[in-house]
Formats: sequence, C-alpha cells, structure tokens
Amino acid sequence: MKLAALMAAGLLLVPATPAFAHEKGLTMRGADVSTLPRAQDLGAVYRDAKGHRADPYELLKKAGVNYVRLRIWNNPTSGYNNKAEVVAQAREAREHGLKVLVDFHYSDTWADPGKQFIPAAWAGHDLAQLQKDVYDYTYDVCKATRPDSVQIGNEINTGMLWPVGQVNNSDFAPLASLLKSGYNAAKACSPRTQVMIHTADAGSIGAAHWFYDGIAAQGVKWDITALSYYCMWHGDLTNLASVLTDVQTRYGKPAVIAETAYPYTTENYDHLENIITSAAPCDGIPASQQGQATEFSQVQDVARASGALGVFYWEPTWTAIDGNGWDTEDIESSGNAWENMATFDDRGRINPYIVWRR
Repeated sequence: MKLAALMAAGLLLVPATPAFAHEKGLTMRGADVSTLPRAQDLGAVYRDAKGHRADPYELLKKAGVNYVRLRIWNNPTSGYNNKAEVVAQAREAREHGLKVLVDFHYSDTWADPGKQFIPAAWAGHDLAQLQKDVYDYTYDVCKATRPDSVQIGNEINTGMLWPVGQVNNSDFAPLASLLKSGYNAAKACSPRTQVMIHTADAGSIGAAHWFYDGIAAQGVKWDITALSYYCMWHGDLTNLASVLTDVQTRYGKPAVIAETAYPYTTENYDHLENIITSAAPCDGIPASQQGQATEFSQVQDVARASGALGVFYWEPTWTAIDGNGWDTEDIESSGNAWENMATFDDRGRINPYIVWRR
C-alpha cells in the first residue's frame, strides 16, 4: 500500500511533536559500499544509465546519497574490510563530499542475529578484558577514520561477542557493559560522533521493546536507534511505520533504517543462487528496476513520515564480480547471493529510477 493510502486510511501514525529534534526530512541518505574496494580491485566498472563509465561514489551521490556505511572486521582472512581498508575507503568517500558511518562487527567475519563470533585476537578473554578490547579497538578505529556515526555492533538482537556478551535469560548486564565501552570510546574520540545501536527485525515491536528496554534499564546510552528492514522478512509498510513511531517515542531518540534492499531482477549472474528469487517479493511489486525504485521510495516515505533520520541501502555496488564472494575465508570463489539486489545491473549501469530523497 502506498504512503498516501496508508495515511488516508489512518494506518500510518506519525508523532506530531517528537521528543527529539532534528532537521526535517531524511538527513542520512545512505549506501553501504563495503564490498566496493574489492570490486574495484578486480576491475569492476560502474556506469551511468546511458552506459558512460563514471565513479561509483559520484553516481550514488548524483542519485541522492550523502552518507556511506562501511563494515569493519578486526582481522578478516580476505584482507578486506579491516582497519587499513576502512581508513582508506573513509578518506575516499570524504573526498567525494560524503559522510561516513563505521559499522563495527567486533568479529573477523560476519556478525548478525545468528552469529556473533569473537575475533581470534580476543579469544579466551573474559568480560572485563573484552570491555577493554572493545574500548581500545573502537577508539583506535575512530581516531583513524573520524566517522560521523558509528554502530556499536551489527544486528545484535541477542548480544555480541558470544558467548560472553550474549543475552541469556534476559540478563542484559554483560552486553550492556560492552555497549558502554563502545559508546564511551566513540565519544572520547569525538563527542560529535553519533552512536547507533543496531538490531535486525524492524517488523517486531515486541522484539524492539525487549532489547532496547533491556539495555536502557542497564544505563546504556545511545544516540540513534538503528533497525534493519527487508520487506521480505520484516512485514509490511504499515507495521514498519508503527515500529519506527513507537521506538522513537518510547526512547526519545531518532531512528534510522540501517539496512534495506529490493531485487531489480530474478536473474542470477554467478554460480551462487540468489537469496531472493521471487518475481514479486512484496506487495505485488515486481523484481524490476522500476519495482526496486518503487519499494525503496516507499520505505523512504514511511521513514520520513515517521520522523526517522534516514535509510541506508545494502549493498548497491555489490554486483556479480568473479572473486568478490561473501565468505571471508574464501572470497575468491564463494560467490554473491545478493547481486540481484544491487542498484547497478550486471553491466555496471546504475538503476535510472532509484533515488535517495530528502
């Protein structure tokens, strides 16, 4: 259902006067471009809609992007998304006039609701030592990258740095101590750095209450509530509006959709099957370039109407390039199950319909 219809039907509730104040409209119009350096090293070419070769940052900026999100792993086997790579990429993004969000996974590989592996260098460390590890690492990376925003953890629905920082029996104390370390380090580096705490599942108010109530009760501070929203897994736009409105009112902080995406095709361009294969994954919207743009616009419209700060697309530049696989242990041959969700097609041309809008 389109935004206007939601509002006309009284299904989209927007707080009249938020408990926080920020510039009207979407001020964080983001793109996660974490795999871009690897793609470029392998010779990937990005083009405008007419097929003219152009810099991918400039193409995204022209489409409305003003913020990049950069994943950081402690010591990945692939050598990508480590501190040195993220420092270089943050510098390049700034040269294009873009702001930077550093997404700390506190792992050597992917961290998400199903896994939160302690990095090898921190193996065997108890909670007290992990608190110091998180503080020192966060501060060091922040000093080197000077980010505008940071995420203390990635999709930490039940904690991070498992098993030490995992939430068991609703005991948030261990996780809270780690989050406090990350927050304090980011603020010590720069008081202006905005700290996000990020969970997946923007479709569940219950899950949001359980998690954010739990950390708030432990005295954890954060600046922005960050949620992942994929319509294929996290419900419809009406529910998204309800969750965004609720968490902003309940915690008195702005929210951001830290991840979203939609397929532009059902075609598969490498040997790994795509995660999403449906011809119309949500609301009858086709997996086409226009469909991708429509779904993304609707998500942005709901975020804006709900008073959120912005939306980040995940990952618009991750096209099917041989050697740019998902597995940090086998980046050469593991493949990409997400290339049909990129905003660039298999020939590197940007989707001419997609726009990041204020």
